[in-house]
Amino acid sequence: MVLVDSDVWSEAFRKGGRKSRAVSLLEEFVENDEVVMIGPVRQEALSGIKEKRQFEEIRKILRAFPSRLPEDSIFELAASFFNICRSNGIQGSHTDFLLCACCVAWEVRILTKDKDFGRYAEYLPIDLVEV
Repeated sequence: MVLVDSDVWSEAFRKGGRKSRAVSLLEEFVENDEVVMIGPVRQEALSGIKEKRQFEEIRKILRAFPSRLPEDSIFELAASFFNICRSNGIQGSHTDFLLCACCVAWEVRILTKDKDFGRYAEYLPIDLVEV
């Protein structure tokens, strides 16, 4: 199973251009029913869409992937990951560390194009999909 970051979803929904390896991998994971979704990623993927029609289309597509709800212990793990990285000079968003915590707790991989996750992986036991 794989938790897909919003940057990959956003690229997948853009029109035109050549597909990146990350989007090709996303398509494979979707076909194999291996995608895990969480609410904050859904929110990020839908944020910033100016046209209401496009927003509704993408929301409908994303609804095919029900959100898995993190328990309180996962949020606590995310906070500890934030603290570990920060104490080593690495900054990140709360959503990034929530993805990392879900990855560890649920034993899933993360599909992202965000290079920050490579830095997190130096200190956190996360499993990233190679893109």
